[in-house]
Amino acid sequence: MDLVATTKELLKSLRDEGFDVLLDYVMSVCVKHKIDIPDINARYMDGIRSVRQIDDISVEHHYHYDIFNSAIDFQLEELHYRFNDDVVQLLRLSASLEPKNNFRLFDIEHICTLATTFYPADLGQQEMYHLKLQLDHYKIDVVNHAEFQDLSTLFDLCLRLVDTGKATQYNLIYRLICLLTLHVSTATTERVFSTMKLVKTDIRNKMGEEYRRDTMLINIEREYAEEIDPDEVIDEFYAQKNRRAQFK
Repeated sequence: MDLVATTKELLKSLRDEGFDVLLDYVMSVCVKHKIDIPDINARYMDGIRSVRQIDDISVEHHYHYDIFNSAIDFQLEELHYRFNDDVVQLLRLSASLEPKNNFRLFDIEHICTLATTFYPADLGQQEMYHLKLQLDHYKIDVVNHAEFQDLSTLFDLCLRLVDTGKATQYNLIYRLICLLTLHVSTATTERVFSTMKLVKTDIRNKMGEEYRRDTMLINIEREYAEEIDPDEVIDEFYAQKNRRAQFK
């Protein structure tokens, strides 16, 4: 997570200060290999719409803002999408349960915050209280136990808890670890990326995140979407208020 944060900052710095450095490097390569260098101050002409083009954009402006900055903005958007505030908080808090380096990051308060923030439906209020009690024993028993000192992942910890019978003794902690280690189907993941390629095209590059997410969801969960009756959707949409167009 620290690397993600620093990567975002470095990309922002590159966006603000990196174009001139890149331009100088490209020109030096062109000079070295005797490649013609276009006049960067000349008016940029879009081959597709050059006849109707009315804006006065220089070649440098086009490569700086339309290409260089757009590429970095895309990377920043993807990083923010994959590592938004909720995801970052989840990963930071879940690290408190990792057995790596002899449970160096173990923190009872962070684990309780993890449970109450992200898994309130899986652990009731009474169970949250018992979870805190189990963690107090777990810190003395498991964290300092010789059989748990060679582990590095939550998955390994989950298996060792079962092998030693402590999964039953610390059932709420074991449940929380299982919730963190549930595997997402590879087929489902591949379907998501395939759908993104179909939905997020060059023509739809300005599509809003919410609309894109809803469009992808219908495609990904198409077996459920096929059960939706279009006539019922039309009826519900029509019943909301009077509309200029008649749907039926």
